[in-house]
Amino acid sequence: MHEMSIAAAVVDQVSSAAADRGATAVTTVRLDVGELAGVVPAALDFCFALVCEGTPLEGARLVTRSIPARARCGPCDTEWSPGIPPDLACPRCGGARAQLLTGRELQIRDVEWADGPQHAHS
Repeated sequence: MHEMSIAAAVVDQVSSAAADRGATAVTTVRLDVGELAGVVPAALDFCFALVCEGTPLEGARLVTRSIPARARCGPCDTEWSPGIPPDLACPRCGGARAQLLTGRELQIRDVEWADGPQHAHS
């Protein structure tokens, strides 16, 4: 289950940021998760709660925002939703030179500290 390693990496990064800014607790962590990232949100929530125990994130809420997949055809510039699994053949010209624009994201969007304002994290 790679959601456990993802949750651990998020907690490590946010714990380090909390220490750097002198924060004592985190209330919310917001993640952008692309629909093609292969992450099961319920499993990530479960793992996140486990990994947070004993850290400044204990009791923090994990909020995930799903980022839909989008592809663009190089030759004809058509954009479309490639689906899951992704179909990267252009629906307009049939070309196979598509670029995946979105859908693979997996990043911390922002963190809300218990003792201060929201902090964007990139």
